[in-house]
Amino acid sequence: MKPIKIIVEKHPDGYIAYPLGIKGVVVGEGNTYAEALADVKSAIQCHIEVFGEDVLEDESPVLEAFIAEAEVTI
Repeated sequence: MKPIKIIVEKHPDGYIAYPLGIKGVVVGEGNTYAEALADVKSAIQCHIEVFGEDVLEDESPVLEAFIAEAEVTI
């Protein structure tokens, strides 16, 4: 078992989830948070099976992930 940080975004038409610290593109989706999380976990396992454990970074450079909102002049 290896802990992997996963970002889950809520959109008007569902949820999108993607991991941090994995080489390549891995995305999951679902109508609910739980569905998107389950889908991305399955996608991560498939990605590792196809490309090997080398896609996993030994130590993720991401210690924590934050969401911030800022106003900018346009």
